[in-house]
Amino acid sequence: MLDPKFIRENSKEVKEAIKNRQLDPKLVDAFIQKDKKYRELKQKVDNLRYQRNKISEDINRLKKLKKESEVRKKIKEAKEIPNKIKKIEDEIRRFEPNIRNLLLTIPNMPAKDVPIGKSEKDNKIIKKYSKIQKFKFKVKGHEELATNFDLLDIERAAKVSGARFYYLKNEAVILDHALQRFALDFMKKKGYQLIEPPFMLKKRPYEGVAHLETFGEMLYKIQDEDLYLIATAEHPLAVYHMNEVLNNKNLPIKFAGISPCFRKEAGSHGRDTKGIFRVHQFNKVEQFIFCKPEESKRLHKELLKNMEEIYKALKIPYRIVEMCTSELGKLAAKQYDIEAWFPAQQNYREITSCSNCTDYQARRLNIRFFDENGERKFVHTLNATAIPTQRTIATILENYQQKDGSIKIPNVLQKYCGFKIIKGKSKKKIKKKK
Repeated sequence: MLDPKFIRENSKEVKEAIKNRQLDPKLVDAFIQKDKKYRELKQKVDNLRYQRNKISEDINRLKKLKKESEVRKKIKEAKEIPNKIKKIEDEIRRFEPNIRNLLLTIPNMPAKDVPIGKSEKDNKIIKKYSKIQKFKFKVKGHEELATNFDLLDIERAAKVSGARFYYLKNEAVILDHALQRFALDFMKKKGYQLIEPPFMLKKRPYEGVAHLETFGEMLYKIQDEDLYLIATAEHPLAVYHMNEVLNNKNLPIKFAGISPCFRKEAGSHGRDTKGIFRVHQFNKVEQFIFCKPEESKRLHKELLKNMEEIYKALKIPYRIVEMCTSELGKLAAKQYDIEAWFPAQQNYREITSCSNCTDYQARRLNIRFFDENGERKFVHTLNATAIPTQRTIATILENYQQKDGSIKIPNVLQKYCGFKIIKGKSKKKIKKKK
């Protein structure tokens, strides 16, 4: 969340930033109004406490002067103050959740160089990698390929689990694990600490990484438990140091987390219903960094470079897109997406994302460090996908399909898979009875 003092002193700038995100700037007005009332109540409590201390001094002074009647009057006055304080403190406690909720709702300030835009059309394409392959045959979509090769069963999954679930089968299972292992080996060589986090989080930590009033629609809640299934490894990695003061000598701290991810995909009805591009459950390797504020711009580029190197190694055509203000994640100050090429759709589709959240997330989670001058500051947090395996499998199937019907395995994955190609299943001809 933003510093309340920053919002108070820069309300016009914050409102403009919210407008550029295509959100309601009245959020700022609501916060300032409630914050003013909240601070007035706090001031009343401070005044009453000062008054109580002053009365105690007066009582001691009057006792020495043996002015008993005035002492009794002051004692009576002093006895009324605790009730007044309690009444106001009860009102403050009712106010605090409203204040925090508004702070959690107000998004991060976009970096000054983020493109201003109203829709995804205003995102900025900053780089393309690899020429798009021209196939000399009619290409098939990943769902058709996966079904033909008995790599995927969506119908039976829908029968037992519902829409947007799937059974991954045969070589696709090995390919999924190959991608995970490839990404983990890659991140380990880069000096990232490997972590498999809890797959569930309590509500309080989750509020630090997502606004549950809105993002909560994407989460699966465990009935009668204070637990949510994680939507990404980013979330349990972000809360790893919640309410801690870190040693600046240990910064930056770099994690590579591996986990299944669970999302309701609320609001995406009718979009990407075929195959495994947009599903309720998938596997992912995630990058996450805690760092000093002055390091975050450089490390944001590092995370982007890591994503690029992974998809270059897979030899998948992609482009890098800088997100405009309206498409920026609420926690992010700056965000890049890598979009991979899908030949069957003749389109680039978002496959990984890379965000600099500055100190916005750390404030929500109360993660700080002491700088060289002994001043306590909030760390900056950054996150980026390394590999989402299901979407990556989809783009591999489409980009590596061959004219003879087989599918090649990217060279970098062959040692993990143990095979170089997925061949079509032979179909025995059945002789017709005369």
